[in-house]
Amino acid sequence: MRQQLLAWWEPYGRHAIPWKQGAAGGRPLPGEELDPYPIWIAEVMLQQTQLAVVLPYWQRWLAALPSLDALAAAPEHDLFLLWQGLGYYARARRLKQGASQLLAARWPGDRQSADRQSGVRKPMGIEGAGGDGLPGDPWPRTVEGWMELPGIGRTTAGSILSSAYDQPAAILDGNVKRVLARLIACPEPPARQTAAFWQLSEQLLDRQRPRCFNQALMDLGALVCTPRQPACGGCPWQGCCAAYAAGEPAHYPVKEAPKPVPFQVIGVGVVLNGAGQVLIDQRLDEGLLGGLWEFPGGKQEPGEAIEATVARELREELAIDVAVGEELISLDHAYSHKKLRFVVHLCQWRSGEPQPLASQQVRWVHPSELSAYPFPAANGRIIAALLQHLGLADPQADPSAVA
Repeated sequence: MRQQLLAWWEPYGRHAIPWKQGAAGGRPLPGEELDPYPIWIAEVMLQQTQLAVVLPYWQRWLAALPSLDALAAAPEHDLFLLWQGLGYYARARRLKQGASQLLAARWPGDRQSADRQSGVRKPMGIEGAGGDGLPGDPWPRTVEGWMELPGIGRTTAGSILSSAYDQPAAILDGNVKRVLARLIACPEPPARQTAAFWQLSEQLLDRQRPRCFNQALMDLGALVCTPRQPACGGCPWQGCCAAYAAGEPAHYPVKEAPKPVPFQVIGVGVVLNGAGQVLIDQRLDEGLLGGLWEFPGGKQEPGEAIEATVARELREELAIDVAVGEELISLDHAYSHKKLRFVVHLCQWRSGEPQPLASQQVRWVHPSELSAYPFPAANGRIIAALLQHLGLADPQADPSAVA
C-alpha cells in the first residue's frame, strides 16, 4: 500500500507547496532539513482553512514577519491585520506566544552559561523537546516538544516534524480521517475511534520516506478521496478500500447526528458624531475574536424592538445616548457553534463620553481609517455598506460581496 500510494503521488501529488520546497527549489532530498518556521506558520493557518485560501495569507505573513524574532516582537495589532479574514484569531495570538516561548528556550536564563563555555551540549528548546542542542536552535525535534507550544496538537506536530525534518511522525487531519474511514468502512464517526485511527495511521506510515508519505496521504484526500463524489477510478488504494468494495464510498465517514445550532439576533450601532467620525471598540483579549475591533452592539432580548436593543446596548456598554436611525445593513453570519443575524443601524451620538465598560478601549475614527484596524469578517460588510452610504466607496460596489 505504501508503494502504491507513493507511486501515485510521484506524478499526481501537490509538489509546488512553497513551504515544502528544498533549498535548491523543488522537492527536498530524502532527509534534507527544511526551515521549520514557515512550515509552522502554514500548518497553524491550515488548521481550519484550505490550502488555496491560506497561500496568499502565508505569503503576506512571511513577507512581513520572516523570522521567529520578528514574530515575537510584532505588535498584536499587526498580527490581526495580517490574519484578518482567516478567522479563529486566537491562532495568531498563540503563534506569537509560541515564538516567545521558543526564543526564551534557546538558552534559558544563565543556567547553561557554564555548559556553553565548556562546550557541553544539552537539549535546547522546550523542556523535553529534544532540540539539536546547538545554541540558537530553539526548534523541538519530538511530537511532545511541539505539543508544548500553544495551539499545537498531535497532528500539527507530526506534520511539522515530517515536513521539516523527514521524521517518522504520523498525522490525522481531516483529509486523512476521511481516507482511513473509507479504507476500513468504519461504522462509527472517526471522533469515536480516535485511538484506532491513530494506530492505523502509525501502521501505514512509511518510516523510510515519512515526509513524502504524509504529503501523499493528505494529497490523496484532497485530490481523489474528496468529501463528495470521490474519484475512485484514480485511487491507488481502490483495491484495498472496504467502502469502495461495498459500493458506497461517499457514505463514509459516518457523521454524527447534527446538533441544533442556536440562533441569535444582534443589534449593532454604527455611531457617528458631528465631526463625521465613527465609534469603534476593541474586544477583550478572550475568545476566538479577542483583541479585534468592532462596531458596538449586543443580543436582542425577547420581545424587544431592534432599535431598542441598539440604544440599550450602547448605554450599557459605552455609557452613551444615541438617536437610532435607519437600518444600514442586515447580514447573517455562521460560526461553528452558533448562527448570528446582525441588524445594523446608523446612529447619531447625542451625549455621554464613550467608556469601555465591556471592552478594552473605544475610539472615534474617520470612516476612511477603518481599514487600519483588524475587524471580524462580518464587520467587513458593515464597513463596506457604511462607506457606500457616505459616498466614500465605489457606488457600483456590492457590500454583500465583501468578505
